[in-house]
Amino acid sequence: MRGPLGAVIGRYPSSDGTTHVGGIIRHNRKCRDITVLVIFIAFWVAMIVNSSFAFNKGDPIRLTYGLDYKGNVCGDEHTVNDLRELELRYWLNPNQVYQSGLKDSQLKLVNARSICLLDCPIPSEDSLTWVCDYPEGDIRVSMNDWIDMNYNYFEFLTPEMRNSSLQLQGPCYPVIFPSVNVYWTCQFIARASNVSLKHWHQMGGVNINEDIVIDKSIHEYINSRSSVLKRYMADIGKAWPVLIVCGGILPVFLSVIWLLMIRHFVAAMPWITVVFFNVLIISVTMFFYLKVGWIGNDAISPIIGEHDPYVNISARELTHLHVVAVFMTLVMVVAILTSVAIVRRILIGTSVLKVAAKVIGEVQALIIFPIIPYGILAVFYMLWISAALHLFSSGRVVQNNCNSNCCAYDLIEKKVICDQCCGYSIHYTRNIGVSILFHLFGCYWATQFFIACSSTVIAGSVASYYWARGETSPEIPFLSVFSSMKRLTRYSLGSVALGSLTVSFVESIRFLLESIRRKLRVSSHVPDSWIGKAAYQSSQCFRRCIEWTIKSVNRNAYIMIAITGKSFFTASAIATELIMNNILRIGRVNVIGDIILFLGKLCVSLSSAVFAFLMLDKHKYRSAHNKISSPLLPVVVCWALGYIVATLFFGVVEMSIDTIILSFCQDSEEHGTAQYAPPLLIETLGEDQNEVQRLTQGPQ
Repeated sequence: MRGPLGAVIGRYPSSDGTTHVGGIIRHNRKCRDITVLVIFIAFWVAMIVNSSFAFNKGDPIRLTYGLDYKGNVCGDEHTVNDLRELELRYWLNPNQVYQSGLKDSQLKLVNARSICLLDCPIPSEDSLTWVCDYPEGDIRVSMNDWIDMNYNYFEFLTPEMRNSSLQLQGPCYPVIFPSVNVYWTCQFIARASNVSLKHWHQMGGVNINEDIVIDKSIHEYINSRSSVLKRYMADIGKAWPVLIVCGGILPVFLSVIWLLMIRHFVAAMPWITVVFFNVLIISVTMFFYLKVGWIGNDAISPIIGEHDPYVNISARELTHLHVVAVFMTLVMVVAILTSVAIVRRILIGTSVLKVAAKVIGEVQALIIFPIIPYGILAVFYMLWISAALHLFSSGRVVQNNCNSNCCAYDLIEKKVICDQCCGYSIHYTRNIGVSILFHLFGCYWATQFFIACSSTVIAGSVASYYWARGETSPEIPFLSVFSSMKRLTRYSLGSVALGSLTVSFVESIRFLLESIRRKLRVSSHVPDSWIGKAAYQSSQCFRRCIEWTIKSVNRNAYIMIAITGKSFFTASAIATELIMNNILRIGRVNVIGDIILFLGKLCVSLSSAVFAFLMLDKHKYRSAHNKISSPLLPVVVCWALGYIVATLFFGVVEMSIDTIILSFCQDSEEHGTAQYAPPLLIETLGEDQNEVQRLTQGPQ
């Protein structure tokens, strides 16, 4: 059993027998959890090495554009042919596209001959149109002239080349099917031009298959999981101004406004928070309805540029938006009903918000302090996202090893070659997969670490305020926030690193278990009996309870680290014992305060999501090369960034409440009445000590 905590928190006896208020907050500390700090430093070195590899090997344009028959990335200006304007991938040989769609065919679409174009070709109404390979060899045509000629130099071909082209072996290929630009890939429409087919047969061309398989083959390739994932990652790169404004600048502005309103309009904040939360969650849900086409005519389309209005092409991104829209509908209904049901209980939290408001009023540097961890996280996220885009595109372009029977005319060799006709693809090794997982884990650990540092600094500042009886004492430095930062940096970084690692490790395990659960659901391995289903759902609930408990214990452990300077596990034990001894006090007041703060964070993050929708609705992100495939991921990222920023700023109120309540409980436990509670705290919680006990202990 530990001794009285107040003896070490509030005061300590000096050599002359006098007692110093708040001494332990600055006294008798030493570095803790150094081993974990060393591991954390090594982890950062590994993150730098991993990111350096990504910047060296990756190329984000690979996430958007495809590869041509030479292994060049469409739109890449650094290739021999300078493809900076040629961003669209077009498959030249329609029969190869058809064969790739057959179930038993050895030919895959990635091995079909493709080329980079400026726009998708369409058949002519009165003649046969051709698309030819890049001009080289005996074809004395520049790339610019080739583009101006609509990629057609058939009239310059020798008889041998023309005969080869009529066999669909190049260098020129007929345009028989119309095509549209679907995510920078020319999607064939299985509606062959009768005029083009007539001219083709008159010239003696081989038979061309007109089956609908030619449409489905490219469609399945465009909607493959890897292609969709690449487009989602590319959306993040294209929408970076939206991320900066809606995920970085706007949340800071809204969070500061919320803190100032807590300071001056604390009694009205529960009502304001609940009303704004309901309005915002309805707004976000309505925006999803707009993007899936349930309201209005603003549904997302995979087709880029002008096209036939009767052409309708589906995309997996739209399916994902449908799922999210249904999910948001359920969340909206539950959130509104819950907020209405508990609104009266939420009003009880006004008292605990007054405590935080008084603290913020006295230690005004707390409002400004979150800008420091925010700035660090902002720089980290910009570098991390850039490294992530390069890491996801850091595969190696290699020629496929195919056994397909395909031949193509080589303008350099001046003959048909059949042994080098395989296409190119980006090869990802297992090491890249491990690097991506490490990069994701590193982001979460770093985020938790900086949030933990911010919480610890705030806790140290508020503790100094409480144990000085709320007065401006010589024992508490004028700039208590910076003194708390100094103590954290000098003594407790290892403890904070250990706490953030614990949360990150638990979240990683949860993510793996969730992945396994989804695979079991897909494989129909979910228990059928009601007992099995009950056990399954109970395990999910138990897992979430463990997760919430660890986060709660961590938060209170940071308070004890700031106050006592103990190691993480020792501080966790002290905090847990203190909570268990005063569970009714903390449960009555603190939980209600946490609900209000959680709704406040959601207000900020949902506002970021609403403004992200508005910015992404501009013409810039709906057409041309900046078109995003779906607003889903940029909006979700803005929401997540907004929530993280709000957590940093709302942590001022959150940690103030937790620190005050823990200190108050310990003070009351040792002395019967809270002797160290400052007058401002007593005035806020009640007119006398009995009112304080009523609010913290509840009815006896």
